[in-house]
Amino acid sequence: MRCPFCAHDDSQVKDSRPTEDNTAIRRRRQCDSCGARFTTFERVQLREVTVVKSDGTREAFDRTKLDQSVALACRKRGVAQERLDQLVSGVQRQIETLGDSEVAAKSIGEMVMEGLRGLDTVAYIRFASVYRDFTEARDFEEFASTVRDAGKG
Repeated sequence: MRCPFCAHDDSQVKDSRPTEDNTAIRRRRQCDSCGARFTTFERVQLREVTVVKSDGTREAFDRTKLDQSVALACRKRGVAQERLDQLVSGVQRQIETLGDSEVAAKSIGEMVMEGLRGLDTVAYIRFASVYRDFTEARDFEEFASTVRDAGKG
């Protein structure tokens, strides 16, 4: 494993353990050259998945992008990192078990929204504002009222 500090190609694993949700192995490593320590995660990947965007372009599924968008939606919301990891792992599992080599970005967005709805309503609305491209304050109001009405039922 390449060192992120000095780019040396070799490092030693000092400690390995499963993550709390058992979806990955967390490895603490030490660089053989500079001695820096860093963490890597090893996850199961069932298949290569291509994301088809709304404009028709295609790109490889990237869990990091999913992590970042969920983290951004939940920023300053007090949601535990473990819960975010579980949400992202759950979405990734859903994508990989669909059986398709291509998945529409819209489908992934819906999966994330479904997960965020049960996790944090403010994060859910934040994500929806980007995903559904809200352009006016009225868009927020209408969406927030549907979330509020759903919570009453």
